[in-house]
Formats: sequence, C-alpha cells, structure tokens
Amino acid sequence: MKLKFLPAAIAAAFATNAFADDTQIDLPSMVVSADFRPNSAQKTPISLTTIDSEVIESRGAQHIEDILNLAPNVNVSSGASRGQYFQIRGIGERSQFSSPINPSVGLMIDGIDFSRIGGAATLFDIEQVEVLRGPQGTRFGTNALAGVINMQSKQPSNDLDIHFETGLAEYNTRNIGLAVGGALIDDKLLGRMSVYSHQSDGYMKNDFLNRDNTQDQDEVTAKGHLKWLANKDLTVDLNLIHLDINNGYDAFTFDNSRHSQTDQPGEDSQKTDAIALKADWRANSSVQLQTAVTYLNSNSVYSYDADWVSNPLYNANEEFNRGRNNHSFELKALSNEDGWIFNNSTEWAVGLYHLSQDEKLDLNSDFGNLDNKYKTKNTSIFGQLDTHLNDKFTVISGLRVEYFTADYSDSNAIDLETDEVLFGGKLGLNYQLNKNQLLYSSLSRGYKSGGINNSTSLQPSQLKFDAEYMWSLETGLKSLWLDGDLMTNISAFYSLRRDAQVKTSIDVGGGSFKDYLTNAAEGTNYGIEAELDWAASDKIRIFASLGLLHASFDEYANPDPDSYDADGRRQAHAPAYQFSLGSDVYLSSQWTFKANIEGKDEFYYSNSHDSKSSSYAIVNSSLNYKHGDWKVSLWGRNLFDKDYYTRGFFFANNAPSYDNPETYTQYAEPRVIGATLSWDY
Repeated sequence: MKLKFLPAAIAAAFATNAFADDTQIDLPSMVVSADFRPNSAQKTPISLTTIDSEVIESRGAQHIEDILNLAPNVNVSSGASRGQYFQIRGIGERSQFSSPINPSVGLMIDGIDFSRIGGAATLFDIEQVEVLRGPQGTRFGTNALAGVINMQSKQPSNDLDIHFETGLAEYNTRNIGLAVGGALIDDKLLGRMSVYSHQSDGYMKNDFLNRDNTQDQDEVTAKGHLKWLANKDLTVDLNLIHLDINNGYDAFTFDNSRHSQTDQPGEDSQKTDAIALKADWRANSSVQLQTAVTYLNSNSVYSYDADWVSNPLYNANEEFNRGRNNHSFELKALSNEDGWIFNNSTEWAVGLYHLSQDEKLDLNSDFGNLDNKYKTKNTSIFGQLDTHLNDKFTVISGLRVEYFTADYSDSNAIDLETDEVLFGGKLGLNYQLNKNQLLYSSLSRGYKSGGINNSTSLQPSQLKFDAEYMWSLETGLKSLWLDGDLMTNISAFYSLRRDAQVKTSIDVGGGSFKDYLTNAAEGTNYGIEAELDWAASDKIRIFASLGLLHASFDEYANPDPDSYDADGRRQAHAPAYQFSLGSDVYLSSQWTFKANIEGKDEFYYSNSHDSKSSSYAIVNSSLNYKHGDWKVSLWGRNLFDKDYYTRGFFFANNAPSYDNPETYTQYAEPRVIGATLSWDY
C-alpha cells in the first residue's frame, strides 16, 4: 500500500486551529548509567545522547538503526538485513566475514554484552538508549575504544503497568506486542515481561524469483525481569532476553537498484538467549557492593548469493554459521556517604571484571570451506576516585588494567595464541559554575585488544596484529537556561589513534579477496558535538543536534604494495558533518505533531578504496492522537523517498572475467508510512 496522501493529511492537521486546551511541556530529565553511579544526563561529564521511548514510538522505530541518526557523530554500517556495526567519531568495524573481530563500539542491553551481535538491538519496551561518545576505558574496557551504546528496558514497579501495541505499515509490515509489569508481592517482588513480533516483506524485489520478500524481516523479542526487594539494603535483579530473528538477505545488485536477480537469496538470522543476575547491597553506610553475572548464547546464520544472478554455468554462495557463548562476572565496591576518603573529600569505586567469549564458525562456501574456533578472555581490575576539591571543582581519576588472551584454531591448520596487558583510564576536571551549568574536561586513554587474521595467503608475520590505543582530550559545557526550559550541551574533542587497526582488502581475482587487519596507521580524530532541547512555549518544543568531525590517517604504512594507500585520507564511515533538526507541536492535550530532518555528509565506504556515499537529508514526521489510555500514531520515515546507502563495496563481480571493478551499494530504508495503535494501563 502506498499512502502517498498521508504527508498532505498531516500537514492539513497541523494547520488546523487546535490550540484550545492548555498543555505544559517539561523537558525530560534522563537518569543514565554511563558512570559507576546513576546520575542525570546533565550531570554526567561526557558527551552523550539519550533517546527515550516516546521518540522511539513516534518514529515507528523497530531497531536501533532507525534512531541512531539522532546522535551526532554516530554512523552505522549494514551489509546485512539490519545495521549491525556501529561507528562513533569515525571509529568502528563495518563488517565481519570469516575472521574474528574485537569491537570498537560496545553494545550493552540490560547489562549484557551484545557487542558482536548488533542485529539484537530491537527496540520494543526499551525505556531509553544512551549513546556514550569517546573512550570509556575505565568503565567498560576493551570494547569501548570509540564509545558505548547502552540500552535499558523499562523497569518493573509496584504499580500494575500494561502496554499493548500494534501497527501496520507499507511493504506488508505488521507488528504486535504486549508488556506487563507490576508487583507479584507488594513491595517485595516486582516483575515485568514483554513479547513483540515484527514482520515485513522488506524493500527489495527479486525479479528472477518473482518475490518481494527476499529481504524480509521476521523478528520476535521476548524479555523478562524479576526484581526482588529483599530488604531495604539489598535488591536482586534477574533479566532474561530471548531473540528469534529470521530475516532474509538479498541486498546487492549489478545495477545498484532495488531489483535483484539472485536465484538463492541469503539469510540473516539468529537465535539468542541471554540472562543477567545482578545484586545491589548496601553493606553499611560506608560501602555499596554490586555484582553481576551474565550468560549469552547465540547461534546465527549469515548467507548470500555471491554471484547475485541465476547462472547455470557458475554458482557462488557463502554461508557463515556462527555460535557464540559469553560468560561474565563483575564485582564492584562503591563508597556510600560515610565511606569517603582523604579527609571526607573523595568518592571511590573499585572492581573486578572477567569476560569469557567462545566463538565457533562453520563456513560453507563455493570459494572454500572453513571451520574455526576463537576463544578470548578478558580479566580486569579498575578503580575511580571522584575528589571534590570544593563545592565547585571535582577531579576524576580512573584506571583500568586488563589482561587479554586469545586462542584461535581452524581447519586450515592455523593455530595461534596471543596475550597482552592493556590499560586505559581517565583524568578529568569538572567545574560546577552554578546549579544549572557544568563545565568539564578530561584526558582519557582508550584501548582495543589485538587479534588474529586467518587468510592462508598471508605471511606468518601478518597473522597477528597488536592492540590499538587512543588518547582523547575532551571539554564540554552542559547547561540549563530559561528556568530549565532550554537545555544545551556542547563538547569538543581531539583524539590521537596509535597503532590503528586498519582492514585491508585486496581483490586477488576469481571473485576472491585477501582480507586482513593490521596496525597500519596513525590517525587524528577531532570535532564538535552540540545538542539543544528547547521548550519554546507551552505548545512548541524544538530539538537539534550537530556533529562536526575531522577523521584522517596522518600516517599510513601501506601493508601490501598491491593494496590501496589511504595515507592522508579521511577514515571510512566518518562523515564530516551530521545533523538533526526537529520540533514537537502540541496542538492540544490530545494532538501532537512531530517532524524532523536529519542528514549527514558523504563518507568513504572503506579504507581499501576511494568509493564513497553521497550526502543526504531525510524528513520524518508523525501525528499522534491520545484519548484516555489509547494512542494512535500516524508516522512516516524518509517522507520524500530519498535514496541513500548504508554499505558499499568496490570490486569486480562480473563472471567469468572478473574485470572492471565498480561500486556496489546497499540501499537504506525507502519512504515508509504506517500507523501504530497503543494502549497503556
């Protein structure tokens, strides 16, 4: 269904004189878990963006890829059914094939590490998303060289809370979900559960098979949360997550269109179960003890038709079957009000963390099969001191030391082990100008562990690569103005990447490539991030964000004379600017109109070639009506049907000669218009 009349209808509704009822706009006060202690976003001295459930629902957003454009200097890479790889300030992975990867951007969902499984970031019953920019070495360790995306589900409370939601949209899209929370035993045992199904035919048409669902989405998310209030000093939380995702993958074509010719469309599926058991114990007025034990099991299939056509003389398919098991344990001790040290001037936090990850790959490919195992262990100790020099100045000093080991073996007789000691931390100075303005600065050191390549065409010296480090200097100002009606945040950063891990991809002919990571570069990443949220009147709220980024390779030691030399060039997936500008108009106590425009500059798809995207801007809007406990949202994303891309490759894919390399791109979402009905009790 093509609801082309809806933008005009929304505009007409916006033009109506519906300002009779009084409404009051209150800017949200987000409590985030970016540091060791929960705090409001405006009092947390780092560059971060928070996105709440209201924004998620008004956009009809299903996956984190639908909202990340709201966060400045954050990009996403697809090459799958969803955007699964994230880049912050120009740093982050863009794909994974047969080699193991260690992420630069962490993904946490309800305290569980999903950093290698970006497709799991579905959004139903998510209360808020926190995007932390810059190295988070003290708090999160090796997976947080560039930053962290932290997703928090809605918490159970004593009150009965029911949320029902269903929706329809173009491309045969339909959703239905239910979340129920409340007290199982008053003031003692609280619970919440949710289940959600999202289905869509996707946005590709397969002309050979005469199907329009070869890039379909079929996603089920189920969650459970039990909170035991054992006594006034002890709280125990149990989180359960189940994901059953069965998406198609049929994205690339010879003519860069939405019409494929594949005879064997691919798959992008996963079945994931995760559990977290957390305890928070106020041992006494001096010490708070917190523990967290997590387990994750994920089995995924990623496959594609490598020749993109039906050709009886030549056939090429690849199927990556991966199994992942993660175990983690964390113990933290934090000072309470009577536990401050150094003449009662300093809050402290210390902890121990261990993460064990096992990954197995079964690759079935017409270019050669491969089985491999990759086991890693991270053991860390960390600590942080927040020293209050006076009512205005606070010095923050943090350190994390991490011992990393990796063990890799495969069916090609590559058997490697590596280990290293990594360390990072932060030295910061905060100045509270007044109760509404926080000026902060910090020098932080982030790190990312080294790893292993698995191409048999590499020299022995190329099979391992070392850790990457980054020094980052950041300063920012967080402010409330106009009696709290205007919120502004601005930060500037300057980062130096050392021994930067750069992926090199060389076309060796016959449709095959030699891919490997190496410490080939030194990089400089600097820029500005600014956000504004303004309740301009009782009827209008305006919000905006801007990210400016310079991310280049200052030195690039070309690892292979046959490969592309990126010396002096901008880093991949690092647009020079990114922006969002929007408004919420409260037409009455029942009607709200929301609209925003968001976009970014062109960016290189890879560090291995010069192919790049075009710049773009897209428009989104929604018209929301609320009556009692019911709410209806008519929404549209990418209203002007702008073509833009989330992944690009440059190579020859024209069998049988395999010459004349070209750029091949994966389309982002086209215009999608839909409606969501929800009921809250």
